[in-house]
Amino acid sequence: MVIRDGGRTQKKYGRYGAMTRDLEELARWLQGLDVTHVAMESTGVYWKPVWNVLEGQFHLLLVNAQHVKNVPGRKTDVKDSEWVAELLQHGLLRPSFVPAVQIRDLRDLTRSRASLAEEASRIVSRIQKVLEDANVKLASVATNTVGKSGQAMLDALVAGEDDAEKLASRALEAVS
Repeated sequence: MVIRDGGRTQKKYGRYGAMTRDLEELARWLQGLDVTHVAMESTGVYWKPVWNVLEGQFHLLLVNAQHVKNVPGRKTDVKDSEWVAELLQHGLLRPSFVPAVQIRDLRDLTRSRASLAEEASRIVSRIQKVLEDANVKLASVATNTVGKSGQAMLDALVAGEDDAEKLASRALEAVS
């Protein structure tokens, strides 16, 4: 961190872990130094826990790592942080868009739902492939292999039923 006191520049350094209590300690340290603005590089998802803990306590800027590239050479986290602090002091950082907490939460839920739907689809496909490999053509008589009638026929197959008419009657019983 770079602090300007009149015409003098001071650098303060701290090293913190990534656990919540460590990040809360970081927030207390920054508050103790009367920090108002915090800038961080958007590297993967590693910025998210830091952002979540510091949000609401400081003016936060998330910046694209490509936009704050320093001069090529020996690169360290300390040098990177000094460079980002210097750019922040001079107003040279272009912040990335970070949606509000509610929108971020909604996006996370939407991604989770999409992921679960994709997984369910893969499982249904695997079930159909196993049935096809076993020469059971359930898909030709049931539009939804894991629907109510398809499930009734699968249950009957698992129970040992192999008579096609009895399997079909199970499907009809399931929908009535």
